[in-house]
Amino acid sequence: MFENYTAIPFVKGSAAVLGGILFLYVLIRGVYLAFFHPLSRIPGPKLYAFTDLPYLYYLLRGEWPYRHRQLHDQYGPVVRYTPNDVSFTTANAWRTIYGHRIGASAHIAAFPKDPKGYRPPLTGDPNIVLTNDEDHRRHRRVLAHAFSEKALLGQESIMRHYVDKLISRLGERAKLGGSNAVVDLARWYNFTTFDMVGDLSFGAQFGCLDSGGYHPWVATIFDDIRLITVDETLRRHPLLNALVWSLVPKRWLASRLEHLERSRAAAMKRVESGSMGREDFMSYILRHNTDGEDGKPSDGPTLTPGEIVENANILIIAGSETTATLLSGATFHLLTHPDKHGRLVREIRGAFATEADITVTALGQLKYLNAVLKEALRMYPPIPGALPRTVTGAGEVIDNYWISGGTTVGVPHWAACQSEFNFHNPDEFVPERWIADERDAAYENDNRAVSQPFSVGPRNCLGKNLAYAEMRLILAKVLWHFDLELLPESRDWNKQKIFVVWEKGALNVKLTRAVRG
Repeated sequence: MFENYTAIPFVKGSAAVLGGILFLYVLIRGVYLAFFHPLSRIPGPKLYAFTDLPYLYYLLRGEWPYRHRQLHDQYGPVVRYTPNDVSFTTANAWRTIYGHRIGASAHIAAFPKDPKGYRPPLTGDPNIVLTNDEDHRRHRRVLAHAFSEKALLGQESIMRHYVDKLISRLGERAKLGGSNAVVDLARWYNFTTFDMVGDLSFGAQFGCLDSGGYHPWVATIFDDIRLITVDETLRRHPLLNALVWSLVPKRWLASRLEHLERSRAAAMKRVESGSMGREDFMSYILRHNTDGEDGKPSDGPTLTPGEIVENANILIIAGSETTATLLSGATFHLLTHPDKHGRLVREIRGAFATEADITVTALGQLKYLNAVLKEALRMYPPIPGALPRTVTGAGEVIDNYWISGGTTVGVPHWAACQSEFNFHNPDEFVPERWIADERDAAYENDNRAVSQPFSVGPRNCLGKNLAYAEMRLILAKVLWHFDLELLPESRDWNKQKIFVVWEKGALNVKLTRAVRG
């Protein structure tokens, strides 16, 4: 009895000692990180240098890009926002972190992607996003054929099919609703891009435009995207694994597995179908996996079946949600700026005698349309945050700061493009700033090179030309056919949470058939 009695204060005392040691360790480590670490000279709040918990707090709340902008507004173009993360909002940083190595730096390896900030592959096979440099070059050489100018012309008929279907469905709603027809354009843009890219990627028919609702597969994609912030949290703090996953809705986990299985089945079905006598992503991948004559293996780079599945996963997300997001943002900003909206409508309706004249090639020549899209990409980039990279070797100088090896670096798109260091009136939607012979002198010194929504360098976005073709065609056709008016409940539509991508609410618009004289 006495032995048990005397053990109690001993146990309590041991716990107190261990707690004190742990507290002292955390304190000393935090002081080192904030004041003596090689990154301690980088501007930023000392609390953020002490621990990454403030960053994760805003990340999981969907508010990090807003907080990130505030930090850059306060501390300048270079900010340390966790003990091991530094962000930059300059054009020079784009070149150093993401660009091709040239001249004296040609022998230095490019900064690899930091896997903490990306969704892990859903299978054991690599995809083009998270593979090593050697495999990336192989993936890119195969996939690049599907996004060439030649391929784009071949894919135009598929794009036009879905854009015409969008116009038809919107026209039905305009007719049924009469003068009070209301549509959520953000949803209809999503329906269009998912149907289009599903067909281009797998030959799959999502049927979103036909049903006026999301295919179950599309719903799983949204859930999968939301999990990326959870993935990053667990990579930073593996000990929180059980706690974090207990808080994640079970349907999100089920959706990730369902998305994988649907992608695998659709990709393999499309592979087995062969060329199908049409131009889509898979036809080019298959064509360059064989010699195109008798089905023998190609002498050039090829993709394994698993790699085809993984890349199909990437294509369906990157080619749909991002394009629909930009179209939604462009429409919102146009409708909150009637003068800009009116000018674009006049340009589109004045440039073509008939609807048949509206082609991808012709739309590329419309000066104001292209300026509107560039400004929308600045104001509402589909991926608002940074694409994280890891500094290699002992370290490197970026924007006159020595950044030690192992540090995660990046350029946050939205924070950089909303910075007064880079743009005059950064919160104002001014497409004219992109037109050299029209912009006001006040915008002449805008740092336009800092807006890089498709990234730069050897890992820039392969689908840039396709994305622009889709955006031009969809927006031009909508404005050719309809007069739009933003409804009061959507005036603050752009105030959204951000979980990797924007959490778009309803973009309610009054829709009226355009009257032609």
